[in-house]
Amino acid sequence: MGKTGRPKGNNNKECICSIRMDKPTIKRLEVYCEKMGILKSQAIREAINILTLDENTKH
Repeated sequence: MGKTGRPKGNNNKECICSIRMDKPTIKRLEVYCEKMGILKSQAIREAINILTLDENTKH
């Protein structure tokens, strides 16, 4: 019997990160994601990329 679930892709996300947010922050995230048509996890990954790009240009 074959494996069930989603097929493996090229860029699998193996790590899970859980964070706490206040209600206004999570609402801003949800509104942004709805507007952009992306998942919350994708928006957070993009924000981290932007933060680290800014950090790398300061050095």
